[in-house]
Amino acid sequence: MFTGIIENLGIIKTLKKDSGNLHITVQSSITGKLKIDQSVAHNGVCLTVVKIDGDQYTVTAIKETLDKTNLGHLKNDEYINLERAMKLGDRLDGHIVQGHVDQTAKCISVNENDGSWEYTFEYDQALNNITIEKGSITINGVSLTVVNSKTNQFSVAIIPYTYNHTTFKSLKIGNNVNLEFDVIGKYVKRLNDLRN
Repeated sequence: MFTGIIENLGIIKTLKKDSGNLHITVQSSITGKLKIDQSVAHNGVCLTVVKIDGDQYTVTAIKETLDKTNLGHLKNDEYINLERAMKLGDRLDGHIVQGHVDQTAKCISVNENDGSWEYTFEYDQALNNITIEKGSITINGVSLTVVNSKTNQFSVAIIPYTYNHTTFKSLKIGNNVNLEFDVIGKYVKRLNDLRN
């Protein structure tokens, strides 16, 4: 489990294909705090540490993960949002995040609003995911609040701290992002669907 509060930015150092898998080596200041077999969220995708070497560690994304997320589009020297799994007893500063991406979305607009930024995203509604205004959404691992919700679109407002300490500062119109919809909302929707 994660909170969606980004702990650190990592830098992609190597990407190595191995059959349908992708081995991703990341350089980060949190590497010294990691152990092999630990879970770390990478742009919101929960992956297991399989190797540690100095200030770099490696995780492996399988084909299913690459098909459902934006990790297959990573490039060397690109920044990635990182969060270690939460500890029991810690404060939950964001919201409950599983690290299981539901689908990707495309950034369709970025507007600066006198000190903050509003990003709008469009996603495929065929997968039956929903957002609600003032509900939670995770974008590339960042816990955010939906400020405008439509059938297959939503917007979020980004404060300067989040802009400067996550990959939002490099996010452009046309980029794909990973989405994890609110887990409580998913259960409520599923129960409602079963009743109908």
